[in-house]
Amino acid sequence: MPSATNPSPRQPVMRRRAVIGAAAAAASAPALLRLSSSASAAPLHNGPRALPGGGDLGPNVLVFDPATPGIQAKLDDVFKQQESAQFGTGRYALLFKPGTYSGLNAQIGFYTSIAGLGLSPDDTTINGDVTVDAGWFNGNATQNFWRSAENLALVPANGTDRWAVAQAAPFRRMHVRGGLNLAPSGYGWASGGYIADCRIDGSVGPYSQQQWYTRDSAVGGWNNAVWNMVFSGVEGAPAQSFPNPPYTTLDATPVSREKPFLYLDGSEYRVFLPEMRTNARGVTWGNGTPRGTSLPLSQFYVAKPGVAAATLNQALAQGLHLLLTPGIYHLDQPIQVSGANTVVLGLGFATLIPDNGVTALTVADVDGVRLAGFIIEAGPVNSATLLEVGPQGASADHSANPTTVQDVFIRIGGTGPGKATTSMVINSHHTIVDHTWIWRADHGDGVGWDTNRADYGIRVNGDDVLATGLFVEHFNKYDVQWYGQRGRTVFFQNEKAYDAPNQAAVQDGSARGYAAYKVDDAVTAHEAWGLGSYCYYDVDPTIVQDHGFAAPNTPGVRFHDLLVVSLGGKGQFAHVINDTGAATSGTSTVPSTVVSYP
Repeated sequence: MPSATNPSPRQPVMRRRAVIGAAAAAASAPALLRLSSSASAAPLHNGPRALPGGGDLGPNVLVFDPATPGIQAKLDDVFKQQESAQFGTGRYALLFKPGTYSGLNAQIGFYTSIAGLGLSPDDTTINGDVTVDAGWFNGNATQNFWRSAENLALVPANGTDRWAVAQAAPFRRMHVRGGLNLAPSGYGWASGGYIADCRIDGSVGPYSQQQWYTRDSAVGGWNNAVWNMVFSGVEGAPAQSFPNPPYTTLDATPVSREKPFLYLDGSEYRVFLPEMRTNARGVTWGNGTPRGTSLPLSQFYVAKPGVAAATLNQALAQGLHLLLTPGIYHLDQPIQVSGANTVVLGLGFATLIPDNGVTALTVADVDGVRLAGFIIEAGPVNSATLLEVGPQGASADHSANPTTVQDVFIRIGGTGPGKATTSMVINSHHTIVDHTWIWRADHGDGVGWDTNRADYGIRVNGDDVLATGLFVEHFNKYDVQWYGQRGRTVFFQNEKAYDAPNQAAVQDGSARGYAAYKVDDAVTAHEAWGLGSYCYYDVDPTIVQDHGFAAPNTPGVRFHDLLVVSLGGKGQFAHVINDTGAATSGTSTVPSTVVSYP
């Protein structure tokens, strides 16, 4: 058992066929309280007349107030359905109106979001816990994906809340009046994670977490590190010390704008849009009214699973925003976001699936679009791209009002065969990608070198693009390709594709293996902090990666605090970046590091 001071290295997530049936997810939902706005809830249709805004949020949004009877039983019912439904169809949002709730333990399973409905986290207090553990997977938290907690204050029952997660599990805008434990019971394996705009009064104990990114927050202390812990704009963060211990600490985040969120203003539900900050540090709340704007729900088309993509586009064309309620949406044409300042906000991990090889969502080269809180899953017919921010050749200056992509997660395979050549393409300048997990599945159904073929994870063509919390894994070729000038990344986590059949399958010209993160040779300015790439070539352990990172050797292209790891000696890295950095060696899972490059 790992200890707080000497945790064990990561046990790789092995590919396995999903035995988690959809039966639990398809079980009947508990009785619900439905949210409705003051706008008309007239039936939505594909007719030529204007579509109504607002409407109720459907059967998988549970809204509680302190007087609601049986809250714990309803939370337990949802968790029972979702605890092990890794590739199930259930989607849930658990919303708590402002007030105080006592004696609750909200256990959060797959595709479940819990959130407060106040303007500040302190408006909604749970005297109890919001818990993620890993009992369903024998104490291994490396597959605790796709869940979230937002906008709540917690007073943990025993003084410390447990949030033992891996990728795609954001902890946002939370106030923990105590400590926070990021490892599962017994400190089994864990591989997360992301915190933003949170205040943790006590210490954070990551223990067995191999990597973590914390942004624009305040912590009472930080107790441990394994491979890669990155902080930007965090009050109370440990001092810069990479690689021993492996802390990368930036005093501020260059540019940030927090995720939109639903809240209650009296009896009216609205969506708050936090303002952009530069050189940000600490939380955005707690000192009076947060800065930003808000929109009434009547300005949103409240979408339900089963709606046609043409209807979503009709709503967007008439100037409505989109609120995607929990569920799965099949698309026969791209969702086309063409208006400046449009919001597309998902609840409960709403999931978009292009069925016929189309792109799931495209954004015009306009100011201020906000995409947040949903999954895009590749369909069985290959899509050239799944998400495009800006058309090819986009050229407008968006520095004053950039597009933000937040908690938007992409998946290829896992629920069945899926294919996409490039998952995410960023063409618009100044775009902020704040927390994404772009994942070619390494386990589940529909997984194989060509079965869920996906050559490229994210391609950045726009200039001045910032990525904060970038998780990209298992692509057949490059996971990240960066062509734009003056790009910046704060925190990057990657695993190369486990299932490469042999060295020839990953040969990149004369280079052995495709780099996890490649900056194009024509780029003259780029900077990145706290990047890690891991290999686990279990099909052919003799595969060698020449390097995890590739970039032009020029003074304007700078990297800070990089590492590569060979998991159990299954494959090797010859260098860290270009020809710099020692090789990983033998079968020991020990990082090879570079503090600065060039």
